[in-house]
Amino acid sequence: MDAMKIITEGMVKAEKPQFNVGDTVRVSVRIKEGERERIQAFEGTVIAKRHGGVAETFTVRRSSYGVGVERVFPINSPFVEKVEVVRRGRVRRAKLYYLRSRTGKAAKTKEQLR
Repeated sequence: MDAMKIITEGMVKAEKPQFNVGDTVRVSVRIKEGERERIQAFEGTVIAKRHGGVAETFTVRRSSYGVGVERVFPINSPFVEKVEVVRRGRVRRAKLYYLRSRTGKAAKTKEQLR
């Protein structure tokens, strides 16, 4: 039992990024092309957070050239360098799947004032 605890603790990042559903985030992802590595940014709205603990994931959606693009990122993945919050959103749902059917300004979330 203790060996399993040590293995799972090794996979969890020391400090998890603090963001919620509705926030606009910029995710820096490490991409390996052949032998070279580079960091690519993916910016969009967080529409879902799932699970918890080691297997926790979040879904980011953005519109690219009029086409909706969604990516699911594991929070504890070594390929996710950092997650920075661009703007905080004010929403009243845990999952924002309704944004998939909206385009343009209708797909925006209100900003949370702090």
